[in-house]
Amino acid sequence: MLKKSSLFVVALLLLLFSSIIARCSDIGSCNEHGVVKREKRTSIVSTENGEISAVRVINGSYLLHFFTLEPNALFLPVILHADMVFYVNTGSGRLSWTEENGLKHTDLSRGDVYRLQEGSVFFIQSNLETERQKLRIHALFANSDQDTREPVITPYSSIRDMVLGFDRKVLQASFKVPEEVIDELLNATKQPAIIHGVPRTKSMAREVEARFIRGILGSSRSYSIFESNKKKKGSAKLFNIFNEDKDFQNNNGWSTTVTRKKLSALKGSNIGLFMVNLTAGSMMGPHWNPMATEIAIVLQGRGMVPVVCSDISNETLCKNTRFEVEVGDVFVVPRFNLMAQMAFNNDTFVFMGFSTSSKKNHPQYLAGQASVLRTLDKDVLALSFNVSNTTTLDHILAPQRDSVILGCTSCAEEELRVMQEEIEKKREEAREREEEETRKREEERRKEEEEARKREEEAARRQEEERRKREAEEEAKKRKEEEEERKREEEEAREKEEERRKREEEEEAERRREEERRKREEEEEAERRREEEEARKREEEEEVRRQEEERKKREKEEEKEAAKRAEEERQRQEEEARKEEEAARRQEEERKRHEEEQEEASRRAEEEQRQREEEEAEAARKREEEERQRQEQEAAAEEEQREEEEAEAARREAEEARRREEEEAATRSAEEEQRQREETEAEERRQREQEEAAARRAEEESRQRREGEAEAAAEEERRMEEEARREEEEEARQQEREGERGEQGGGSRGGDAEWIPKKRLTV
Repeated sequence: MLKKSSLFVVALLLLLFSSIIARCSDIGSCNEHGVVKREKRTSIVSTENGEISAVRVINGSYLLHFFTLEPNALFLPVILHADMVFYVNTGSGRLSWTEENGLKHTDLSRGDVYRLQEGSVFFIQSNLETERQKLRIHALFANSDQDTREPVITPYSSIRDMVLGFDRKVLQASFKVPEEVIDELLNATKQPAIIHGVPRTKSMAREVEARFIRGILGSSRSYSIFESNKKKKGSAKLFNIFNEDKDFQNNNGWSTTVTRKKLSALKGSNIGLFMVNLTAGSMMGPHWNPMATEIAIVLQGRGMVPVVCSDISNETLCKNTRFEVEVGDVFVVPRFNLMAQMAFNNDTFVFMGFSTSSKKNHPQYLAGQASVLRTLDKDVLALSFNVSNTTTLDHILAPQRDSVILGCTSCAEEELRVMQEEIEKKREEAREREEEETRKREEERRKEEEEARKREEEAARRQEEERRKREAEEEAKKRKEEEEERKREEEEAREKEEERRKREEEEEAERRREEERRKREEEEEAERRREEEEARKREEEEEVRRQEEERKKREKEEEKEAAKRAEEERQRQEEEARKEEEAARRQEEERKRHEEEQEEASRRAEEEQRQREEEEAEAARKREEEERQRQEQEAAAEEEQREEEEAEAARREAEEARRREEEEAATRSAEEEQRQREETEAEERRQREQEEAAARRAEEESRQRREGEAEAAAEEERRMEEEARREEEEEARQQEREGERGEQGGGSRGGDAEWIPKKRLTV
């Protein structure tokens, strides 16, 4: 009968689970991000002696670290930036941490739970057991109740890195140790976060680290964190889940929670712990947390976790889901979301976790003797389920022998089957959607192709009409152009003939002018050569002088640049020194006020003395002495005077920074002017070179033109001489013929007059 009732309750829950589609989670998409698989953890540290991995959940507000230490490994001291609540999963070791009254320590074993407050310094060493079992610790980091800061980013920092953040002088002055001790500390090789074993020797460097921790605690007694724990006082007792009575236990499993009542160290924290152990084929009954979100880690076996979203107003963003988890997985169930953890039939399902609530949280169960449904009016409940037969509700609300953890054979297998079916269904729906989208895209493609084809046909028709129209227009235009071309050719022929006649006349006049110009050019050429020679000598002298000036200018600029770099290096060193000394002052605030003021006065006097020595020479040294005396007198003054001095120092630093900026701006301006001058000079040189090249080309062309004209003139003279000679020969022959005719007809002219031929004058 009990088994049938349990199965009925499970069937009812499955009906409820299917009413909403997915759960909501503060960390994103629930189906994909509600579970963080073990292989998805972020590795923080990984050495041969151990490793640390991390998981961030709930919008980054909570950070989980998983510590794994090999046997006889040591996690080096760190200082906490947030509260740390942890659970020891396997192995054993020793935890040491600081509190107001000194260093405390305790032995760790499987099932231990404790909380370390922010600001504590702690370190862990694993035991060298015969089984050589690894020490595994699951820790959650979160802000305390009074801390309203943003979620912590880095949960802790290395003591070594904090100590070595100061320079050599500050460390030596702070810890009052010889210089060789500081050298040992600074020159030591940095160790990884997890190393092998505990160092047996005690060096001065480790004593310095111990003094740093003692400074944090405000204690005056001397000790070292690496001394034997047997010499320490103040051990602490942790809460062990396996050694305490369980909150609930039956044949199906057990569960327990760790609250402030059980563990006083949790007071002031908003974190609680829980552990659930389900036997094969059982489940943690359907329930929800009204005041807390659960962050669970699977320790053993595997199981199924169906979750019902509590927000029914938005079924798109908030959907039901179910997921399978196994060893090492982290899963989150938000506040008010219903859940039920189920074990498979073949294995035990064990998980522990943290609850994020600063108030009392009482889980509300749907089934069993503690069912919240039993507190409701039966008629109202019937209306809620829309059933008229109250017998059905009587079966649901009937008292059951079991509560909280119920028997549920094959429930996990059924949930896994449903989940796989849903996954397959979603895949099938995705395939169908993809096919539908493909079909729609294909139809759209066909429509687009049809429209494109119609547009192409229309475009082709319009193009054909435009082509015929263009051909007609081009034909008419061609005929018109041919007519215009014919007229233009006739006009050009007339113009060419006229130009030819004018050119012949001009050439004749040009020949005469060219003869005169040639003579002038020869005279001018001789004069120009003399001037060029003189100009060349002047340019060479000017170039030598200019190069000398540029060399001197470059030397001055290089000296100025070297001085500037030296000044910048000095300022950078001074700025680094000032920052380091400022950090030292903040770290030393917990010291006695008188010692802090003396150290601050000495540091500032030394800083100002160094600045004045570099900037003001002898006068600066005098002001430095006066400033140091004033600082020593004000060392015992009130806090208000010290703040005024800091304001004055800040003002001087601002003025110095402004002066440096002005000098840098002046330097940049001078460099820009120098660059512009160099560019101008280069451009002038380039122009001069171009002008000289153009002059040489013009001279060469003029020479070639004169030679050509001289050859043409000589040729013309030879032609004219040849023509004159032919004319003379022709006249001589003509006179001979006339003389012969005269001799033959001399009798008729009287015979007594002698004929003398005329000689033709030639030019």
